[in-house]
Amino acid sequence: MWEKDININEVKEIRTRTTVYFGVGAIKKIADIAKTLKDKGIDKVIVMSGKHAYKATGAWDYVEKALNDNGIGYVNFAEVTPNPNTHHVDDAAKLARDFGAKAVISIGGGSPTDAGKSVAILLEYPEKCADDIYEFRFTPEKAAPIVSINLTHGTGTETNRFAVVTNLEKNFKPAIAYDCIYPMFAIDDPQLMTKLSPKQTRYVSIDAVNHVVEAATSTVASPYSITLAKQVIELVAKYLPKAIANPDDLEARYFLAYAAMMGGVSFDNGLLHYTHALEHPLSAVKPDLSHGLGLAILLPAVIKTIYKDRPNVLADILEPIAPGLKPDASDADKAAKEVQDWLYSVDVKEKLTDEGFTDADVDKLTDLVFTTPSLSGLIDIGPSGNSREVVKEIYKNSVKPL
Repeated sequence: MWEKDININEVKEIRTRTTVYFGVGAIKKIADIAKTLKDKGIDKVIVMSGKHAYKATGAWDYVEKALNDNGIGYVNFAEVTPNPNTHHVDDAAKLARDFGAKAVISIGGGSPTDAGKSVAILLEYPEKCADDIYEFRFTPEKAAPIVSINLTHGTGTETNRFAVVTNLEKNFKPAIAYDCIYPMFAIDDPQLMTKLSPKQTRYVSIDAVNHVVEAATSTVASPYSITLAKQVIELVAKYLPKAIANPDDLEARYFLAYAAMMGGVSFDNGLLHYTHALEHPLSAVKPDLSHGLGLAILLPAVIKTIYKDRPNVLADILEPIAPGLKPDASDADKAAKEVQDWLYSVDVKEKLTDEGFTDADVDKLTDLVFTTPSLSGLIDIGPSGNSREVVKEIYKNSVKPL
């Protein structure tokens, strides 16, 4: 009930490695951010966005005014799509370099911010390209300043050091994690999130749940990542149905955004393992597949696999969506089924067959898990080991309902 003592219209300053302006009306803080950038000698920026949301949400009106008021020139790369690819990054980096941009402002969900983080690296390493970053041909130690204006409540990328970009030609979707790409500032304003479609409202919130399930059960999980996980799942379970029922419910959006932000901090500490490692090949092969939906498809099977290895943690953190679980390996099937039932309750019922995958694709997908740069590192910290058998079993159990 602590949420009732929170004034959602009071903008809070939350400090992680990023300074986050959080709350209804937080977008107005872009004026202060722009002044700070100008005081640091930044007089040109590239704005990374998709085609429509940055304007449709009203965010752009505030950003454009703040930039103009502070004499900061800008160029907009408005071509970022869900599951951004290396071509987007290279094209945007060239645009930014030609313009003389000294910082990156991303407006959107995880995709513009992840692409923007990649462009920020390339501004400091003009001789490099996106493939160099995502095939790990070098280790960046610097990046241009990044500002993330978040329009979704899911990825947490506005508060952490991760980015994901797809190589379409190789069906690779690797993840990077570097200290130099923590955003300098982030804005989480719930009023910018009310225009999320019903499907994306579901998918991004499920993304946050996956972040913390993995961060709480990896072999490098800490008390910090676990306690954050418990709160995140509790908030998503409580407020996602309210946001589905009333997309304009600012209180629901506020606490879903807070859950997502905490999810980003949780996996910044506890990292990720099977669900994300196995989803990346799905949306690399089928770029139109929403990342959050791919995670939802895999989550019950992952729970079934890992419950025997982390029964105490999972029985505790899953209580809001799977109540009454015993902290015992014998409840693995029950835990998986109850998580599946929770997904069904928020109208996410798809399985791999619904997205065009079959049992015949399992070997190819498993190969991609082990050949895509960086994904083996996620598998290595999974609580049930890093064998091909573990990966194949999760895929097989995700083809159809449990």
